[in-house]
Amino acid sequence: MTKLETEMLKGTLEGIILASLAGRPAYGYEITARLREQGFSDIAEGTVYALLLRMEKRGLVDVQKVPSEKGPPRKVHSLNEEGREYLEEFWRTWSFLTERLEQLREGGR
Repeated sequence: MTKLETEMLKGTLEGIILASLAGRPAYGYEITARLREQGFSDIAEGTVYALLLRMEKRGLVDVQKVPSEKGPPRKVHSLNEEGREYLEEFWRTWSFLTERLEQLREGGR
């Protein structure tokens, strides 16, 4: 991944994680695996965990501790109503930006 791709990804990763959780609840490693399957191969697991903690503190996700066969209970994250609203705002902003960027690329038409 190039430096530019990494920088652009930083600004959108929170929305990407919320979009992943919109499908179904998941724990940190599972989210990382999903993102890697989608082509985000350079995303570090630690980055995902840090963002999940931040989203939990901001009230965008609910957390349920689920027993694990291997070690301590897993924190399963699910998108709550506030998280859904934030995700809708993320998609609106994304659409706005991509439309404007497309106009710029096409010469400002």
